[in-house]
Amino acid sequence: MVGRAAAPIGSIRPDPTPSKETVSRFDPLDAVLFDLDGVLTPTAEVHQLAWARLFEAYLAQRGAAPYTDQDYFDHIDGKPRYDGVRSLLASRGIVLPEGDPTDAPETESVCGLGNRKNAVFTSVLDDDGVAPYPGSVAFLDALAARTGDDAVAVAVVSSSRNARAVLTAAGLIDRFAVVVDGQVAAERGIAGKPAPDTYLDAAAQLGVSADRAVVVEDATSGVAAGRAGDFGLVLGVDRGAGRDDLIANGADAVVDDLGDLVQSGSLA
Repeated sequence: MVGRAAAPIGSIRPDPTPSKETVSRFDPLDAVLFDLDGVLTPTAEVHQLAWARLFEAYLAQRGAAPYTDQDYFDHIDGKPRYDGVRSLLASRGIVLPEGDPTDAPETESVCGLGNRKNAVFTSVLDDDGVAPYPGSVAFLDALAARTGDDAVAVAVVSSSRNARAVLTAAGLIDRFAVVVDGQVAAERGIAGKPAPDTYLDAAAQLGVSADRAVVVEDATSGVAAGRAGDFGLVLGVDRGAGRDDLIANGADAVVDDLGDLVQSGSLA
């Protein structure tokens, strides 16, 4: 994709602690790279439930400090599944064998616990399905309406190995020709978030340089990945991680919902 001439991002970048009012003009540049869970779909809630079911029982069995909602944001949110398991266990001083991705869910290993969590997640997704955030759909529609020199490429970059299943369940799969998820990263040996590699890979597939692409994330590890990759803009969506933490970890600005940018007329 041939990039347009660099355009100012308005008042979104100069203020180190921007409020919603600061986002007076949002320039999508040449591409927008979306995280999935918590940005396009509320599957973060399903993930949180699955992680809680896993670790509430497991930590109690080990006599460790109980699992809390904050543990999800501190140790798990936005990371590849096995990294999340490893980080949470380390916070309790628990060390397990790494195991293998083929480990059965009952296996006492990092991979086994990760697979146990995924079984719970898949069960909930199959039973309840998932609907995308209306504001995110409105934002995607606004980007899709751009044509010619104003066209904006889009991709999904997710740590989840279930990204395609979630996008399909949400009716969004046909909107994205490029999906770099946990499965793709594992198969190709691409480092996961907070490393910028998966985002850089998606931008390269779209033919867009990092400085002409926007990263949209709801996790601190995700905005850190966007900042580490020197992307043109890192936009945080606050679904619970907290505005201050998103800013501190690399977001240039934070909104509560992507629909805010459409409704306010901020989309350049």
